[in-house]
Amino acid sequence: MITALIFSAHLIFMTVIFTKKWQDESLSSAFINLALIIVLFAVGWSISTSVVKLLIDSKGFGIQFDADAISLTLLSVVEYFFYRFYYREEQHTQDNFTEDGTER
Repeated sequence: MITALIFSAHLIFMTVIFTKKWQDESLSSAFINLALIIVLFAVGWSISTSVVKLLIDSKGFGIQFDADAISLTLLSVVEYFFYRFYYREEQHTQDNFTEDGTER
């Protein structure tokens, strides 16, 4: 169940980013961002699985939270902070601009 929730969250995230990049930039940019998310998910999942297999038994902490679910949870936490940094929008404050709109 945890695994299904994590996969669903990733699908929703991919849809949101694809739509946002398509509207703000272009269709090719949307596909490039989609490919980035898919590649980082695949590589990150294999790396987090390797780390978790070294530390925790494959049974994990129960039937719903086995080693695969733990590695997906670890991956999701790392991805959250990475994507929060990567997709952060730059904020332009009024302090940086003069009255006529030019930058100080």
